[in-house]
Amino acid sequence: MMSIAAARALGGDRRVFVGIGLPSTAANLARRTHAPELVLIYESGAIGAKPARLPASIGDGMLGETADAVVSVPEMFNYWLQAGRIDIGFLGAAQLDRFGNINTTVIGDYADPVVRLPGAGGAPEIAASCGEVFVVTRQSPRNFVERVDFITSVGHGSGPGDRAALGLRGAGPTLVITDLGVLRPDPRTAELVLTAVHPGVTVERVVAATGWDLRTAPEVTTTPPPTAAELAALRALEAAR
Repeated sequence: MMSIAAARALGGDRRVFVGIGLPSTAANLARRTHAPELVLIYESGAIGAKPARLPASIGDGMLGETADAVVSVPEMFNYWLQAGRIDIGFLGAAQLDRFGNINTTVIGDYADPVVRLPGAGGAPEIAASCGEVFVVTRQSPRNFVERVDFITSVGHGSGPGDRAALGLRGAGPTLVITDLGVLRPDPRTAELVLTAVHPGVTVERVVAATGWDLRTAPEVTTTPPPTAAELAALRALEAAR
């Protein structure tokens, strides 16, 4: 449901900076179904990649073989990403707070962490410079927290105006898709608000899976269930790994 909901959010010929995992699954699913003109961009330098299967990593040779162009990593970040030429960035999160700030660095104190996570990679630049950011992650009180232990990638900081004060180009997180539902930032407060639940999920369950006092939209909708065509395309992608 996460992959399909994320794929549905993509359309047209927008340029999407894709990470490995659920973001890659969602972007490739969208390109195979309703958005064939979607331009998939990978951190390794592949622009317009059209992989026949889900890539094993950003360095999978198939990305370069099927791309419209391959550029160096410095060019990818300096010319494409930081210059604002990429419309959407897809990110995951080990921790996410009410303002969409992301932690992928440490759980606990930075100097003496409980868990040391994989780190930033290109995520801070993606969060800073893409036109908007979509976050795809599972939801529980453990990772949806009041305040992240470390801000790896800035979402909306501590509220409206923080991104502009930091000189960040992009709009930040505009959509968060979890295994339970969909959240979007309130246009006035920048705080994440529950706007939709997935089939079979209650609002109460989503609230219980959130580590802060989650606000809900005046009307919380239900995401449409997967269609047969979407499921077939997703299963074909997964089977081709």
